[in-house]
Amino acid sequence: MSALLSVRDLSVHFPTRQGVVRAVEEVSFDIEAGETVALVGESGSGKSTVAAAIMRIIPSPPGIIAGGEILFEGRDLVKLPESEMRQVRGSRVAMIFQDPMMALNPVHSIGAQIVEALMLHTALSRRQALDRAVELLELVRVPAPATRVRQYPHNLSGGMRQRAMIAMALACDPRLLVADEPTTALDVTIQAQVLELIGELQARLGMAVLLITHDLGVVGEIADRVVVMYGGRKVEEGRVEEVFRAPLHPYARGLMRVSDWEGGTGLALPEIPGTVPSPFAMPAGCSFAPRCDVAIEACASRKPLLVVRGPARSAECLLLEDPPR
Repeated sequence: MSALLSVRDLSVHFPTRQGVVRAVEEVSFDIEAGETVALVGESGSGKSTVAAAIMRIIPSPPGIIAGGEILFEGRDLVKLPESEMRQVRGSRVAMIFQDPMMALNPVHSIGAQIVEALMLHTALSRRQALDRAVELLELVRVPAPATRVRQYPHNLSGGMRQRAMIAMALACDPRLLVADEPTTALDVTIQAQVLELIGELQARLGMAVLLITHDLGVVGEIADRVVVMYGGRKVEEGRVEEVFRAPLHPYARGLMRVSDWEGGTGLALPEIPGTVPSPFAMPAGCSFAPRCDVAIEACASRKPLLVVRGPARSAECLLLEDPPR
């Protein structure tokens, strides 16, 4: 059975006066119907750029999808005319953004914004769309939805705004929900409620979820598979339990050490030494080599190959090659 979404060798570049920023380079992964896949990595790894490419909201200029395919329900979103992409965006594929105050329109009520999405993609009348907006707010557990539907984003708390944005994303029963850091701006209690809500709605509606996050605790709770990104490339992929138990790539191992730290008197927080390389001065070989504690001389000059270790299990590391080059 073909995947709901297949990203194939996706590359996203941003030409600048200083040179070309290769924000995403030859990234591939699949998402099956009903599955949750997490994209993880440090800031600047390319996670959100992948999400923006799937939604076709890369700011252009300067950004361009320089290569690859984004196959959704058999159609390549990269090649779709914008008029057809508008029919897909918000109906078949929807997105939750990191900051609801930036994503929601401050001069329109919550209800008006949900109604706009419904009337764009369905045959509902305005009255029917408003009734449906109240139902959606109730679905995402917004209290007093008939009242909240008339309120504006600034009238709602951060958690309520995030719930309203989820309601808007679910308005047209999408097959795929892209959630870009959906809990970053929320306190721990509200984070847990929002994640629980997304999980419940996914189970009820049968949609797939692409979760963009740097929080491995969240990944362990709700994801089926994880794709680890570094320097714009996919460096490891596998089922969550496999990657958490036995990460293959040195960068993934570093992330797991940090996530496993429980603190305590005299215990220093594990760290990955160094910093992410400048996009204008990426290493000639493995982009992680300058920070890697097991790198060999060849890592500085040779690009690693993707080594497959089983179904949906792979990593990009020279030391995994047989024999190492």
